[in-house]
Order: sequence, then structure tokens, then C-alpha cells
Amino acid sequence: MPFALASCSIGLPKHTLHQKIEAIRHAGFDGIELSFPDLQSYANLHFGRDIAEDDYDTLCEAGQAVRTLVERHNLKIFVLQPFSNFEGWPEGSKKREDAFARARGWIRIMEAVGTDMLQVGSSDSEGIATDPERVAADLRELADMLAEKGFKLAYENWCWSTHAPKWSDVWNIVQKVNRPNVGLCLDTFQSAGGEWGDPTTESGRIETPAITEMELSVRYRASLKELAETVPADKIFFFQISDAYKVQPPLDDKPDPESGLRPRGCWSHDYRPLPYDGGYLPIEQFAKAVLDTGFKGWFSVEVFDGKFEEKFGQDLNKYAQKAMDSCKELLSKAKEKVTQ
Repeated sequence: MPFALASCSIGLPKHTLHQKIEAIRHAGFDGIELSFPDLQSYANLHFGRDIAEDDYDTLCEAGQAVRTLVERHNLKIFVLQPFSNFEGWPEGSKKREDAFARARGWIRIMEAVGTDMLQVGSSDSEGIATDPERVAADLRELADMLAEKGFKLAYENWCWSTHAPKWSDVWNIVQKVNRPNVGLCLDTFQSAGGEWGDPTTESGRIETPAITEMELSVRYRASLKELAETVPADKIFFFQISDAYKVQPPLDDKPDPESGLRPRGCWSHDYRPLPYDGGYLPIEQFAKAVLDTGFKGWFSVEVFDGKFEEKFGQDLNKYAQKAMDSCKELLSKAKEKVTQ
């Protein structure tokens, strides 16, 4: 099973993509998720000026250099991410026009960096259609654009999404899209944090008058059983791992006034450590469910730890090795549960 580390999940803003890649290779990873902001930062440094996010000619030129850099370190860019806020915009709207223009630009970047997979997060935008049929129609159109190049689309549930916060929601949409080049990106944080955890409560778990702690656990186990029994392994295109800190004091249950992010979106951006590094979510159970499908694809670290500097200082090698150890430990413990 190949291990990867997302380029956005290592280091601080001061660290270059080259430094990140060196640390990732030193720790023994097989590949990276290339994050668009890292490509843009590399382009800024490479050309000595600020490169706009829609300057695709220049970004593609920088992407070719990144491809060479990654290959020189015997790594693979297996996915470009995160393609967000794409689906569901009204027909004929400027937002929809811009979303498809961005898709065409990102496909060009995929060619330049040498990857065949695009990660698409379930949109959290206000003003979009939430009807699964309409969402599926947009993703089907994107899938067909990608298929012209032999590329594929991995659709991920973001637990603060306006229309598809659960793995079952994105799986329903993927089935409606009904294209061989469309599958799932599953993520321990997005599912354990969405179906069991809650950053706005003292306990750190979902609390409602109608659901006891035991009933919550029963529901979570039932969801994982459904995943293991209904999702074909070949429809899971890759698997992301991270955990979450219990937030103390809890986050406000309303969107952040500055960013507009919903509580789970804020939680995702700053409170996601490596597995076995201070988190509390039931991620081993989720990893077991994924392995129970027969999945043997990319096992990738995607974390956003606001305590990175406090824990690791400037030591990228120490962090990358910790990430590799976390991968191995989670995989081992999940496999043990599979065989029990």
C-alpha cells in the first residue's frame, strides 16, 4: 500500500516546496498530494513575482519544473488538490462560468505536473443547488472533460458541506454521476468528525437530547458497516488520514464572523493533527471500514495542525518521520481489527 503526504500538511509558510519534498522523501514516502497553493508559491519563487491563480500559462511552466523536482526525488504526484466550490452554481451564472474555466485551467496543470487525478471537495458555498441530481450533472460534465485526457476525479465529503457532508452523500452522488473515472476520496477526519465528533460541545462529540452517547456510537458503527458492505474497493480512489483536537473552549456554533466558515470548517483548518499525536476521534474504526472493502490504494496524510511549530519547530524531517510512523501505526491497528 503506497504512502503519501499532502504538500499542504508539512511545514510553515516560510518553507519551500523543495524543502517539503526533501523531507517527505527522506521519511520514505512514495508520493505527494500536490496542493495548489504550494504550486502557486513555488511559481512565485521560481519567477520572482506574484503569479495569479488563473495565470495558467505560467503555472503550467512552474508545474513542469515541480514535476521534474518530484521525479528527481523518486516521488509521484498522485493527485492535485483541493478543487473546491465547483458544483451546483445556477445555469448561466458568472459563478458557474468561472468554475468551469477554473476546471479547464486545472486540467492543464494536471498535464504539466504529470498527475492523472483531481480531488474535488463537496462544496460549502451558499447559493448553490443542493439537489443531488443537479450536483451529479455538474460532476458528470467535469468527469467527461477529465476523461478526454485519461484523468479521473476523486470526490470527497467535507463535513461542513452544504449538500454532501457524509461519505454516504458523496457515494450517492458518485453513483448518480455513473462514470468509470469518478470515485471517492475518503478521509478519517471528515467522516469521524462529521458523524461522531463536534467542536462546539464540551464532550467533543455530537450532543442532542434525542441521542445518547451509546446511541451515537451505535449509529457510527452502523454507518461504517454500511460503507464496508456497499462501497466497492475500486471506487475508493484514495484514503486520507488525520485526527482532531478536542477544542477547549468549544468553538461557537455559528459561522466564523471573519472567514464565514462553519464550525467544522474552522476545526478542519487548524485543529487536525497526525493520528496518535493528540487527537481523540474514532479514526481506527473508520480506517478498518475502508480496509474491509478490500481497498489497497494510496494511504495519504492530510493534516492541518496549528501547533506544528510548537511541536516540531523548524524540523521538517522530524515531522515527516512522525507522519510515516502514524501511517504505519494506523494501518497496522486497522488491519488488526479487520482480522479480529
